[in-house]
Amino acid sequence: MGRRKRRGRAVHGIVLLDKPAGMTSNAALQVVKRLYDAQKAGHTGSLDPLATGLLPVCLGEATKISAFLLDADKHYRFTVRLGERTDSGDADGELVERREPGPVDAATLEPVLARFMGEIEQVPPMHSALKRDGRPLYEYARRGEEVERASRPTVIHRLDLMGIDGHDVELSVHCAKGTYVRTLAEDIGEVLGCGGHVTALRRTGSGPFLAPAMVTLDALQRAFDETGHEGLDGLLTPTDQALADWPGLEVTSGLAAFLRQGQAVQIPKAPTEGVLRLYEAGGSFIGMGHVQDDGRVAPKRLMNQ
Repeated sequence: MGRRKRRGRAVHGIVLLDKPAGMTSNAALQVVKRLYDAQKAGHTGSLDPLATGLLPVCLGEATKISAFLLDADKHYRFTVRLGERTDSGDADGELVERREPGPVDAATLEPVLARFMGEIEQVPPMHSALKRDGRPLYEYARRGEEVERASRPTVIHRLDLMGIDGHDVELSVHCAKGTYVRTLAEDIGEVLGCGGHVTALRRTGSGPFLAPAMVTLDALQRAFDETGHEGLDGLLTPTDQALADWPGLEVTSGLAAFLRQGQAVQIPKAPTEGVLRLYEAGGSFIGMGHVQDDGRVAPKRLMNQ
């Protein structure tokens, strides 16, 4: 029997999607994949249904760099309502406790926020996709079960007070991958002695994409309605822009051929260590390489387009 023909278009690039509130990341991914009629699609780290903002959706060969964006730092704006604690840590959960907050002002909040800067430990929330015995924690939570979770290290690079409106405090955070913003909000509330939960959450940056121009699902639909796939393809971000923080290196067509065959090559003036963006002479993005101990550059993840 012959090989089954893959369904969909061989389209490659990244959609910097502005995910709407009330939709799961996977549901948003499926809408993008359907509009582009893409053979392959994947996102680079889930956002809660409550959350909005940057959800990079990788299409085609760009899915090969999904893990690199998943591991990247993230930026969020979020609002914490002090004095109320919910079972999920956000506004989608059930209210479980009320405590009257003390003074909610910059003089009180700034020293507390400073305590969460740098390396911290977090206990993952029960309403998360982290798995225990092969099942995500949120499945236990939905049945009213709570299981023991070990704390996990993370890093908060910046945590800034953006505004205060009554008991609602708006913050911005630059954090390492795997940081739970809901847990951060709850922990801040506990230090203040009143508890707290997230009422609004927006991802504003991921890796090299800092406050980028994002596109909504409605804008994608309009582009498709007006100009079809040509219009949609014009909204794609090139794959290599996701790796803009890494050094780039151009190689000759001959060396590019060896790299595509899986061979390490000696490249003049190459960095002495690390991961690189590789380009064939003329500017075509080949993929990612890494510098071996012997100084040669070996292929790490190459594009096939």
